[in-house]
Amino acid sequence: MNAHAPAAQAPHRLTTSAMIASIAEDGQRTAKAPFGHALARLAEERQDIVGLSADLAKYTDMHVFREAHPERFFQMGMAEQVMLGAAAGLAEVGLVPFASTYSVFATRRAYDFLCLDIAEPGLNVNVVGALPGLTTGYGPSHQATEDLAILRGMPGLTIVDPADSVDIEQAVPALAAAPGPTYLRLLRGAVPTVLDEYDYRFELGRAAQLRGGRDVLFISTGLMTTRALAAARDLEADHIDVAVLHVPTIKPLDRETILREATKGRLVVTLENHTLVGGLAESVASCLAFAGAGTSSGAGTRIVPIGLPDEFLAAGALPTLHDRYGLSVDAIKARVRAEL
Repeated sequence: MNAHAPAAQAPHRLTTSAMIASIAEDGQRTAKAPFGHALARLAEERQDIVGLSADLAKYTDMHVFREAHPERFFQMGMAEQVMLGAAAGLAEVGLVPFASTYSVFATRRAYDFLCLDIAEPGLNVNVVGALPGLTTGYGPSHQATEDLAILRGMPGLTIVDPADSVDIEQAVPALAAAPGPTYLRLLRGAVPTVLDEYDYRFELGRAAQLRGGRDVLFISTGLMTTRALAAARDLEADHIDVAVLHVPTIKPLDRETILREATKGRLVVTLENHTLVGGLAESVASCLAFAGAGTSSGAGTRIVPIGLPDEFLAAGALPTLHDRYGLSVDAIKARVRAEL
C-alpha cells in the first residue's frame, strides 16, 4: 500500500439527530438561541419577568436568561407538574413567568396542571415547549407531534407556532403582554432567520401574507412557513405562482384573513409540523366549513393537507425523516405538482 496515497474519504452518513440539533438548512442564515436572548432583553425592561426550567435550561435556551438574570431563574428539576404549579403561584403574586421544558412533557405529562392551575384562573403564565412536532430524531418519547391537538381545546389558552428567529424574538414580549396563559412551540439552538426579508411583524392573533400568487395558496405555520417560502420560490421555475399565508397564532385563529384568502379559487395547501389530526389543517377546514365558504364557481374550497401522519414516528436523522413524512421542500414541491 502506498503510504503517500490520499486516504479514501468516507461517505457522508446522516446520524440520528441529537436533542440540540438545528432544523436550519445548509447555508441558511441563523440566530443562536433567539428565545433566550429575547427573554433576557425583556427582563431588562420588566422586573416582573421570571424564568423556570424542568432541568432543561440548556436545551430550551433558558440558560441565556439564567446567566443574565440568575436571581430570577428557578430550576425545578425533572418535575414538570411542580414547575407549572410554581409558575401559577408566581403569577398569582404579580410576576410573569416563562416556564420551559420539552413539549411532550408540558402537554402529555402536565396537562391537568396547565388546565386547572393556570388556564382556569386565567393566569399570565407562558409555557415554552421545545422539540415540537418532528424537530428531534429521538422517536415518540420526545416528538410532540400532537401537542396542538391536545391544547387547542383548552379554554382561554393562546397558542403560537413561530416560523423562525424573527418570529420568536417578536413573540416573546407580545406573549408577556397578553393577559392570559400562552403556549409557545419553541425552535431552539441555531434557528433560521427568514422573515426579515418579507417586511414581517409578529401580531398576536393575526396571519400575515408573505407573498402573493395566482395558482396556489400555502397556509402554513411554524417551521413549515420557511419551507413553504422556499418551495414557492422553486415552483416559479415550473410557472406555478404560489402565495404564502403565515399563521403564527393557532389560537385564536385569524379566521377573517383565512376566509378571505382561501376563497379566491386557488388550490389551498396547508403545511404544519404536526399530525394532520387536530392541527392547522383541521382548523382551516372547520373555519371554511362553518362559514359556508365556497369558491367563485360555487364549489367548496379544496384543501390539500401537508403534515405528519396519524402514527408514532420513526427515530432517525431529521433530513431523512422530513423526506419520509413529507415535510421537506422537495416533498412539498412534488405534492403540489401532483395535485395540480
